[in-house]
Amino acid sequence: MGLNKKSVDDINVKGLRVLCRCDFNVPLKNGEITDENRLVAALPTIKKLIADGGKVILCSHLGKPKGEPKPELSLAPVAKRLSELLGQEVKFAADPEVVGPNAKAAVEAMKDGDVILLENTRYRVEETKNGEAFSKELASLCDVFVNDAFGTAHRAHCSNVGVAELVDTAVVGYLMQKEIDFLGNAVETPVRPFVAILGGAKVADKLNVINNLLEKCDTLIIGGGMAYTFLKAKGYEIGKSLLDDTKIDYCAEMLKKAEDLGKQLLLPIDTVVTESFPDPIDAEIATEVVDSDKIPADKMGMDIGPKTIELYANAVKAAKTVVWNGPMGVFENPILAAGTKAVAAALAETDATTIIGGGDSAAAVNQLGYGDKMSHISTGGGASLEFLEGKELPGVAAANDK
Repeated sequence: MGLNKKSVDDINVKGLRVLCRCDFNVPLKNGEITDENRLVAALPTIKKLIADGGKVILCSHLGKPKGEPKPELSLAPVAKRLSELLGQEVKFAADPEVVGPNAKAAVEAMKDGDVILLENTRYRVEETKNGEAFSKELASLCDVFVNDAFGTAHRAHCSNVGVAELVDTAVVGYLMQKEIDFLGNAVETPVRPFVAILGGAKVADKLNVINNLLEKCDTLIIGGGMAYTFLKAKGYEIGKSLLDDTKIDYCAEMLKKAEDLGKQLLLPIDTVVTESFPDPIDAEIATEVVDSDKIPADKMGMDIGPKTIELYANAVKAAKTVVWNGPMGVFENPILAAGTKAVAAALAETDATTIIGGGDSAAAVNQLGYGDKMSHISTGGGASLEFLEGKELPGVAAANDK
């Protein structure tokens, strides 16, 4: 996997028109942005391009308009808020066809250091199909392309891959660079011991990740709902716990693979069980702790128990690199969040490089207030999983190599 990409630090865009693909897919309520983390995260790359004296043309998708203009998914509120955050006007090009008369006129009138924002790239039906016509229109606006949107890096769309292939200079921004440095290189060239922690509900969602990480890491820790299919593969009674019965053989294969490779594969040794799934999800619920080989037939496993917490925390303490993707239990319930909290705390306390692979783990770490204690929290759910699977991401591959 070629991860040595040119970044914004390798170029100077003075006097050049730069198309910068950002991730401005922010939550909106009544036209107001309710969480602007993604806008703030994009500022360093945008400021660097302005400081160079580039003519900065920003683009992004927002939601799923499915190829037609939907006023409630317009990026107009983003232009307004970005203007405030940057302390300079971000001119909004309100074209339903994205690259239209407003965009062309605005680009034509740009001075060095000016910023404009194009309309939602998914207003165009070609965007998600990487259709050539739209890629050409985007490319016609710029001399240089910068991709700083990791969240869509696993998809080949016009605004991240199609356009990159049509411009001479295509580089990654600071956010993409950080994802490559941490996620990509942690898996390809980790400082050892390398411990990977995988949780979440289904084995099926993580087949390729489990397989790839077993080859790369020294210790693989399994928690969450998917642990019960592994326990079943060991011949244990798992009661009414979540079971992926088509994946029992796969889990047995992985246990054997770990043994053959001399890798440690850790499974829960004790389990927090309840009689039924909490309804509503945050309801008060009666729990007990049992050894993982003694789950009663009428109970279901909901979280890792205290002995497992200690086992997993000790594995983290010995590590130099830790990657974590997926909660250890039903963490939406305060009573069943203890395992996930304990893993987050262990990661917060270690000096190892700690990488959170997006999705629920990122949410859990941030909710628990440990965000600033992690080396890196990935911004992409699907993209970070595919990186952990060892797949080449089209959005990364499309950038020029150093």
